[in-house]
Amino acid sequence: MTTFNLVATAAMGLEGIVADELKALGYTTTTENGKVYFEGNERDIARTNLWLRVADRVKIVVGSFPARTFDQLFEGVKALPWSKIMPVDAEMPVSGKAVKSTLYSVPDCQAITKKAIVNHMKEAYGRLGFLEETGPKFKIEVSILNDVATLTIDTSGAGLHKRGYRTEQGEAPLKETLAAALVYISKWKPNRPFVDPFCGSGTIALEAAMIGQNIAPGYNREFISEDWPFMKEEIWEEVRNEADEAANYDQPLTIFASDIDHKMVEIAKANAIEAGFGEIIEFKQMQVLDFTTYYENGVMIGNPPYGERMGEIEELEQMINKMGTMMKAHPTWSVYMLSSMENFEECYGRRATKKRKLFNGFIRTDYYQYWGRKVKK
Repeated sequence: MTTFNLVATAAMGLEGIVADELKALGYTTTTENGKVYFEGNERDIARTNLWLRVADRVKIVVGSFPARTFDQLFEGVKALPWSKIMPVDAEMPVSGKAVKSTLYSVPDCQAITKKAIVNHMKEAYGRLGFLEETGPKFKIEVSILNDVATLTIDTSGAGLHKRGYRTEQGEAPLKETLAAALVYISKWKPNRPFVDPFCGSGTIALEAAMIGQNIAPGYNREFISEDWPFMKEEIWEEVRNEADEAANYDQPLTIFASDIDHKMVEIAKANAIEAGFGEIIEFKQMQVLDFTTYYENGVMIGNPPYGERMGEIEELEQMINKMGTMMKAHPTWSVYMLSSMENFEECYGRRATKKRKLFNGFIRTDYYQYWGRKVKK
């Protein structure tokens, strides 16, 4: 097998979690902003696509070099080993971005990159004229940062947040990768009760269920690299079989999810059925202030409404305040809330044990963590 330089991309603030995931899978990592680098072969490409919960994509790093002129870009791209990765009939769309670089025209950089790759492929395969590009797709990106060009090929296709279970969603759904990160940060274990009182389409509860039963998040989806000649079908079959054997489908879980909007509850139920958790997660239409439980040592994770207009903001602040008062009756429960409210702690009634800056899409939020008192056994 071939050893590749690989990179798992991640949203800002989640790189450390992706690095932890990769280390748990046995890889040595190096982390930069939004990127976690590691090495692996064809099997590792399949395995990481199947198992990474918080990463956005897994890419092959074809090469990197200084590029301050278009000639440097062309020659640098052409010198990379494209023909060792792609067949002569590969479909080769090129996307690009340029930040703090002399070469700032992205369309020009894309066009030059494509021309250089085509020239390389024609020379390597001894072809004249046009390359037909009727074969498998290899999505190439040229990224130029501080006058250094990096060329990558996407092995995932659709982003890794596309688990395959979401039948419908609300207006502003939480990305599955971020939802998994929220559960990961909470250190929730499947022997503890779990509640999401603002469930929306059910994403946080579904990610918790998959983590609780150790189900690979990419098990039921396809990846663009499955069509590549060197990514043999038996590799994917072997990795999926291993994931199936690793899953603990009999692990009992106590997961409750609710929302004030009955339509969202129905959508969440449909998504849970699609994911195979229809009998495991309990859904109910109710407002958060009606929450009550006899369980101890539970975990509550939620993404409350953000509120945009003055009346909504005041109503939200009152709800958060009442929720903080309500949870005083459950001192062994840990509460984790993702919110863009800068005065969340003031509204909740106490300072968070810990908080972490995260981005929900382009919205800057904080993840407020209130650790419960441990139950003495």
